[in-house]
Amino acid sequence: MTQTAASAADAAPADAEADTTRADAAARGDDSAPGDGPASDDVLTPDDVLTPAQAFDALYVFAAPALVRQTYLLTGRRELARESVERAFHLAWQRWPEVAVDRDPAGWVRAAAYEYAMSPWHRLRLRHRLPETPPTALDDRRLLSALRSLPPAYRRTLLLYDGLGLGLPETAAETEASTPAAANRLLHARAGIAARLPELAENEELRRRLAELGSTERLRTAPKPVAVRTDSERRARLWTRAAIALTVLVIGSTAVTLHRAPDHYEAPQAPAKTVPGVPPRSGPAPLSAEELALHAKLRTLFGVGPDRLLPQAR
Repeated sequence: MTQTAASAADAAPADAEADTTRADAAARGDDSAPGDGPASDDVLTPDDVLTPAQAFDALYVFAAPALVRQTYLLTGRRELARESVERAFHLAWQRWPEVAVDRDPAGWVRAAAYEYAMSPWHRLRLRHRLPETPPTALDDRRLLSALRSLPPAYRRTLLLYDGLGLGLPETAAETEASTPAAANRLLHARAGIAARLPELAENEELRRRLAELGSTERLRTAPKPVAVRTDSERRARLWTRAAIALTVLVIGSTAVTLHRAPDHYEAPQAPAKTVPGVPPRSGPAPLSAEELALHAKLRTLFGVGPDRLLPQAR
């Protein structure tokens, strides 16, 4: 019994390492993950190749939970973090042929989630104006407040370098900045954190606290990857129909405009001018009130008054 337990204990780390390797390979879209192919041959059969849906589901299961925690550190809002990650995976599924061949699919989705989360348009949304429930621990609240006090570019650089452990060139590439600019942002971000929290002046302590803050919060994601794929396809159909409707509207408006537009040139009329030497047009003056009354009286007396002299034709 003792020997069997020891063998099982020795095999567990190897199995866990193999599972981790397979998950990493699936997240990268790599079809040659160890342990998934035949035992006697290294060549994969058609049955062992992941379908696009399976590769996307593996990437979502592998990257989504950690990505929600990272986006929460970036924004300080739980619902916005969840929404940003889901929108990023929607975009990844719509562009899956591009994402599947990327050398870092998880990084592609992370960049899309960060871009959506840091959009300034969220400030106009009512639910994002309401105060967010802070973390329970006092140290976590202070660190999150210090992070949110940094400019968005500094916050993102600090999270990528110290929170995720990316190299400086990779951080600069993901933030679309030069390497010196990324280094400058990192130094200013660390100085800003150290000014508010002197105990985090050491870089290692800052990295540890960032990891703890991201792991202590209970954040939710979509329950199943298939729900994310379905929602992405539904949004793509809606946008396609909206684009078609807009195109038809523009074409119809153009056709009506062309139909109603004049088909020949009409010269504008010249402004009126007074001709010299010609008297102005004139006529009888308007009748006064007395004259109008007299006219009315005469009309009533016509035919009943005295005989009138009529000329005789000879």
